[in-house]
Order: sequence, then structure tokens, then C-alpha cells
Amino acid sequence: MTEDAGSAATTHDVVGVGLGPFNLGLAALLDGTDAVDVDAVFLERDEVFQWHEGMLLEGTTLEVPFLADLVTLADPTNPHSYLNYLRETGRIYEFYFYETFQTPRREYNDYLQWVSERLDATRFAREVTEVRWDDDAAEYVVAACRPGTDERFEYRGENLALGVGSRPQIPDHLQGHPEEDVFHTSQYRHHRERVLDADSVTVVGSGQSASEVFEDLLERQATHDYRLDWLTRSDGFFPMEYSKLGLQHFTPEYERYVYDLPQAVKDDLVPSQDRLYKGVDPDTSAAIYDLLYRRSIGDRDPDVGLFAMTEVCDIADVGDAYALDCRQWQAEESFVHESEVVVLGTGYERPTPAFLDPLADAIRWDDRGRFAVTEDHCLDVDHAGDVFLQNAELHTHGVGVPDLGLGAYRNSKFVNRLAGREVLPDDEDTVFQDFSVDRFVERAPGASRDGSETTPRTNDHRP
Repeated sequence: MTEDAGSAATTHDVVGVGLGPFNLGLAALLDGTDAVDVDAVFLERDEVFQWHEGMLLEGTTLEVPFLADLVTLADPTNPHSYLNYLRETGRIYEFYFYETFQTPRREYNDYLQWVSERLDATRFAREVTEVRWDDDAAEYVVAACRPGTDERFEYRGENLALGVGSRPQIPDHLQGHPEEDVFHTSQYRHHRERVLDADSVTVVGSGQSASEVFEDLLERQATHDYRLDWLTRSDGFFPMEYSKLGLQHFTPEYERYVYDLPQAVKDDLVPSQDRLYKGVDPDTSAAIYDLLYRRSIGDRDPDVGLFAMTEVCDIADVGDAYALDCRQWQAEESFVHESEVVVLGTGYERPTPAFLDPLADAIRWDDRGRFAVTEDHCLDVDHAGDVFLQNAELHTHGVGVPDLGLGAYRNSKFVNRLAGREVLPDDEDTVFQDFSVDRFVERAPGASRDGSETTPRTNDHRP
């Protein structure tokens, strides 16, 4: 096996596995500063960069501001910023008059492609098959292949950056049907023409992806004349938390606070915070309601159904349609709903990649079989080299882990570790609220741990 022609003996400072926004951001930060000299290579199984291609719908935007690009929150002078992308592609004035903080999702994907094409460290069509540790050389060995061929590659690195991301999750009891009829929201654009030819369509789930699919189908319904239904087992079609104080949970301070909590507390906490990172964007919710309202003027029927608190327990093929076995769990009532096409917004999962099997004995796991993770987002592993984790530590660091806005902060930690010094700032005191008792007591004159050391406030106007 070789790495690339003439470079089989190279040992990189870091080998990145997977090239989503987080590892791409690490590559961009390393490339965009002269303060570090790090030899890096990043491997991606796809032939070109694509970010959630099946959900790049017209009119959809990111839920985070454009400042949450790959580099800006860590290094605003980096040439791989979104603003520099606009400058270099001749769109800076168009964006200036666009006057919105949110980036169109299709343009965000174009920006990521632009960055990936500028970096010398990216290697596409490289599917990683195995990662092992070489004791003699004290380095990681990454085996890869070109998908669909017999071509093999080997990369060596003192450190790893795991950014393999998540994959669509469809519960076992909803699988086994033709993918053009029953499919995950991540594949929506690929199957949309089939959907538009159906007599009836049902969307399942109430997250942002499901709501965007529903809105897109609602806009097209008048032309294609299908029945449209939206089912979710959630309590309702509720919005994500998007207030300014609520968003302060996506900060370095809150992440540090969560990490210090007992694991049992974290395991209860994260599922209870769904509204912080799941649900419907308020603008999407408003657009859906407004469209339904306009469709109902003049006592018209928009031929749409929305039904919450309803779990789809099974799907059966009944000939020209699919029978959804449904249960309204609050009323404890069951019913059957038929639909020709079913679009499943059933979320994503992050299984442990099989290519890590050779390292399994060296990795520390928690009592639920999850990665043990250090405070600085590294895998707890019995080897000298670091394994940087990208979006695999929700259970240890909390709801901010998948957030694009914290990607640059996490990557700045990785850059500093690779450089052996503080090249990029380790941000602190970024919010107006405190999360830990120690921090509040430290800053509030009237607070103390035991009540004996408070600093009394004085009233200069008291007689």
C-alpha cells in the first residue's frame, strides 16, 4: 500500500478521517495561519465535498449566523472565512445588501466546497478501512481504499482527528420497503420527483429537516394535488429555543460546566434539552402556518393533516400504498393511516466506526460503551498520540457539541495541542450569565459558599 506517489514514508503530524465541516475547519485553521507548521492530511470517502446534499432545498438557511463559518470565531483574519469566500467569488456586495445573518444552505455548501478545493491537505475518494497503532514507530497507521476499486493507501500520523460524522437513522421496524417510497429526509431531493407524482405523502417527525420537507411539499401541493400529512410522536410541532439568552448554552462556558457534571447527571440532562437543538426553526414554523392560512381562505380545504403525540409503530405494504400503524400515546388510542409515500425525519445516529476495532482494547469506554473523553475533546486512549474527536462527545460535553458555532472553538484547542503552544485564543468569559456556582460566587459581591464571606452592598444615599 502507498500513500501518494513518492510519499509512502511520510509521517504526518495529524491524519484526519472524514471531511465534514468540523475536520474541514481544522484543516482550514491549520492552513490559514503562518504561526504553525503542521503537516496534515484529511481523508474523505466521497469524490467531492457535499454537505447534506439531499436537503439542500431552495430557501432553506443555516440555523446559525454566518460568523459560525469554519474559522472566523477562532481566527477572523483567516483567508478561508465566509466573508473572504464572498470577496473572492465576487458576491460581497450582494451579501451586504442581503442584510441577513443566516446563510442560505446551498451557499454554505458552496462555501465548504470552495474551501476544500483550496486546501492541499484534502484527499478525496479515500475510504478508511482500518486504524491501528504501530508500537515500533509510535504512530497511527490509517489504511484506506479508493471506493469501488482495488487501489489501497496507507497514511501514518502522530495524531488523529476523527470527523466521520453521523448517518441517517431509520428504526428497524420502519425498514424493509422500497427506498423510493419510504426514505429518510436526508434523501429527499433525490426522490422528490417520485414524491410529487404520488397521490398521498406523509412526513414523520418534527425536527427541522422534517419541517423543511413538509414546507417544500406544502408549497408544491397546489400544483401536484396530493394529500399531505405530518405526524410526530413529540408533544407538538414546537420551535427550537432561539432566544439570545437561550443560545448562551452554545458557548465554551456552558460546555466546561457540563463536562464537570457527574455522568449520570449529564445522561439525564442532554435528553431534557431537546428544544435547544431539535424542533422547528421559528421562521419555518411561521412560513408553514402562513401558507396554510392563505390556502384556507374562502372556506377552502388545504387537504393537509398535522397530528402530534403519535408514534408510527410499523409500516406495512398494502399494494398501492403503505399502512402506518399509529398510536396516539397520550390518549392511548391506535389507528391506521395509509400513504403512498412516507418521508422519515427520524434523526441521525453516531455508531462507533468499525475501522477503530484494532484500537478497541486501547480505548477507554464508559459503563454504557461510549467513548471516554478528556476535557479538551480527545479520546481517552492508551497511546502517545492524540485522537481529536469531532462531534462524538455529546454525552460528555453537552448540547453544544454538534453546533457549527462551537466547531472553531474546539478546533482551536486541537491547533494549540498540535503546535504545543497557544496559537489561537482559548475563549473565556464570552457570556453574560454564569453556569457554575464557583463562577457566580467569584463574580457576585453578595454571594459566598457558606454565607460568611459576603461583601455587603452600601447605599451612598443612606443618611
